[in-house]
Amino acid sequence: DDKVCLTNINRQIIATRKTIGKYKVDVMEERVHSINPEAQVTVHKCFYLPETADQFDFTQYDYVVDAVDTVTAKLEIIMRAKEAGVPVISCMGAGNKLDPTQFHVADIYKTTMCPLAKVMRRELKKRGVKKLKVVYSTESPVKPLENMENSCKTGCVCPPGTTHKCTDRRAIPGSISFVPSVAGLILAGEVIKDLIAEKE
Repeated sequence: DDKVCLTNINRQIIATRKTIGKYKVDVMEERVHSINPEAQVTVHKCFYLPETADQFDFTQYDYVVDAVDTVTAKLEIIMRAKEAGVPVISCMGAGNKLDPTQFHVADIYKTTMCPLAKVMRRELKKRGVKKLKVVYSTESPVKPLENMENSCKTGCVCPPGTTHKCTDRRAIPGSISFVPSVAGLILAGEVIKDLIAEKE
């Protein structure tokens, strides 16, 4: 139930003035088909959480990429992938960062600096996960400017009454176009390299 919001325009390729208010999965499906009309796209209009996890059959995937924001969802994705015996790579925090050159690929237990990675290390250790490939940044988080008004205003279409609603969040990590996109490209590169290595 995630829709394109005004605040997505600076960093999400599907977000434009014309797509504000539309379901992100629908816009992405349309974009994929505009590139390759024969591509098979399966759309799930839901936030990935333990309650919705059964909608996804992990055994059908060649590789799983975790690029979601919430710790609960990340842990569920990782554990489901591990249980299914499917390779998984996870992206750590890209918010409040300005230097895309400080992204690295490493095992989760060798990460430093990233606050999200610290939480994930602790939680994964509790669950007996001994290794996990991640993309993370060694850049110190940039402190957001204080007293900034909510930039959504009339452009906010977040579902009312949910924790995802912009106006209900105490703090939204800032992001800029050239940081999360680089993390995404690194993730894609790692997946392709791993899949090629499997075939050799």
